[in-house]
Amino acid sequence: MSSLLSVKNVEAFIQQYHILHDISLEVQSGEVTVLLGRNGAGKTTTLRTIMGLNKVSKGDITYNGEQIINEQPYRIANKGIGYVPEDQGIFGELTVGENMRVAVKKEDERTTKRMEWILDLFPDLKKYWKKQGGQLSGGQKQMLAIARAFVNENDLLLIDEPSKGLAPIIVEKVTESIQQMKEHATILLVEQNFQMASNTGDHFYIIDDGQTVLNGKMNELQENQELKRKYLGIL
Repeated sequence: MSSLLSVKNVEAFIQQYHILHDISLEVQSGEVTVLLGRNGAGKTTTLRTIMGLNKVSKGDITYNGEQIINEQPYRIANKGIGYVPEDQGIFGELTVGENMRVAVKKEDERTTKRMEWILDLFPDLKKYWKKQGGQLSGGQKQMLAIARAFVNENDLLLIDEPSKGLAPIIVEKVTESIQQMKEHATILLVEQNFQMASNTGDHFYIIDDGQTVLNGKMNELQENQELKRKYLGIL
């Protein structure tokens, strides 16, 4: 199994603040890799830095063997990386259908099939196709945000906190959806809900104070109460 994304010894600032001190991780093709850590550890900043939204001051990022460090975000997206930000990033005044059409890079038969597949996965989007994005429930907005990133032939999806603020029953639906999407795309997931992370992840990386401190197979972390308590605050 090959490494699709490689992040090595990355440092990054937000304005004058040194947020990422030493981030290294490998995302293997066909797997879900989960970034874990306490609030403020640097998980969201890591995703934003990979997407070129924060500049790298030191280190290296390669995607599919190609250097993408400090590329423009649209160029990184065009290489096949989809991004679902923590705030979802949908257009509230556009309908569900318009949100989806705006996201489409190329209208062809393959995209049409992906659109059909994602609408079968999220039937609420089909049901509320003509409803404005801003009028959707929190769970429906999250589904729309994920669907927008998935509708193109992206080999890698970066998904930031998809369970945030959602009711448990909706978290279950989003978890099931990510498990199914794994068959079609590699996923780098930031998630605070450890149960969701456990149910979807193959590998994990723990970030603490802007540094990668631990990584391994998700099932090994599930069984290690001491590490979960120390780095994640799980008792």
